[in-house]
Amino acid sequence: MRGPRGGGPRGRGGGGPPGGPPPPHDLGATVSALMSVSAHPPQILVSLASRGYLAEVLLRQDLWAASLLSAGQAAVASRFAAAGRPSARHLVAGVPHHRGPRTSALIVGGGVAALELETAQVVPAGDHTLFVASVLAVDYVTAALDPLVRLRGRYRPV
Repeated sequence: MRGPRGGGPRGRGGGGPPGGPPPPHDLGATVSALMSVSAHPPQILVSLASRGYLAEVLLRQDLWAASLLSAGQAAVASRFAAAGRPSARHLVAGVPHHRGPRTSALIVGGGVAALELETAQVVPAGDHTLFVASVLAVDYVTAALDPLVRLRGRYRPV
């Protein structure tokens, strides 16, 4: 995902150097669940710890992306799950990736799918915050790959 860009509410608009957009502040995390909540319009939901930095950023930044990793990408998921991790740009070093054309967010290649998203609704839920996001674009789908699944603290085959 791409971090705060400054400007108006929830990170929309300018704030960068004259003549160009601000430099991206790339963030990323491995989440334990991402689910579909609506087919029409297409929307997904992700739940984040309310006190976490990623939730704080998503409260200010509407546009982000989700890369759904494949079974062969456990090492990538572990990088993004590590405490005290560096910028996402460092985490994707040596991993195919690109910026989404709609969001400018980092998208990891080689996964099952990648979505470009815009937060549509934010719902406090206990010690977590639920982010419901509209799908702006499907960057890619690779149906031939098995998804990365974590169950009972370990990555497992489907």
